[in-house]
Amino acid sequence: MLEVDLRTDRRPGGAEFQQDFLAAENVSLRLLLAQAEINTRSLLAKAGIDAKEREASDKLQKLILEELHHRIKNTLATVAAIVSQSLRNLQGGEHAQHAIEGRLLALGRAHDLLLQAKWSSADLGTVVRSAIEAFDNPAESKFSITGPDIRMTSAAVIAVAMTLNELCTNTTKFGALSVPEGRVDLVWTVDQPTQRLHLTWTEKNGPVVQPPAKRSFGTRLIETLGKQLQGNVQLAYASTGFSYTFDVPIASLSSPPA
Repeated sequence: MLEVDLRTDRRPGGAEFQQDFLAAENVSLRLLLAQAEINTRSLLAKAGIDAKEREASDKLQKLILEELHHRIKNTLATVAAIVSQSLRNLQGGEHAQHAIEGRLLALGRAHDLLLQAKWSSADLGTVVRSAIEAFDNPAESKFSITGPDIRMTSAAVIAVAMTLNELCTNTTKFGALSVPEGRVDLVWTVDQPTQRLHLTWTEKNGPVVQPPAKRSFGTRLIETLGKQLQGNVQLAYASTGFSYTFDVPIASLSSPPA
């Protein structure tokens, strides 16, 4: 019978064969680890370059947006000055002057919000609170605000901010906030099945409301801004208080209107 010393047996299954196989596996594993280390260093180096490029790009974008914002604000200030000069000697032009200046200020506040968000989007709640700030007293707020977080594009931010400015201006002159006990409820909800936003502005405890004899420029502006977002606008003049309802697809707020 052939006796085989397993310590020197190089045939498959032999001890020495197994040792050689393990040694080869170890060499292969070390090569793989070495290559992985090289690849990792390369990826880290590339990531570092990408990070620097992103940082430089972000800084450049910030400078461009700030410069754009500065020029827009200057343009709005110039337009306000032109309006003021043009209407100064016009009989009965004071009301128009204040109305236009108010709208320009509202537009400027909307641009301030967009600059903070890098001109990409802003939350509906933030837009609402910014729009009513000039018409409210934080120590004793006359506004009740309720609604979920909704991110809106720049076009939607400007449209909503301008609409709220018209509503605030109107209520302080003729509506609920023209009297000390007046209040405004501002509520928005999302209908998940239809993916639509439903926003209501309801005035209460104000003077008796009467429908206007004719549609004002402010009313037409509110309706136009709603249509720009593919939404439905309803204005109701109940004797107990004026109300504004805005129903709009969420997609029109989160993506540019078609």
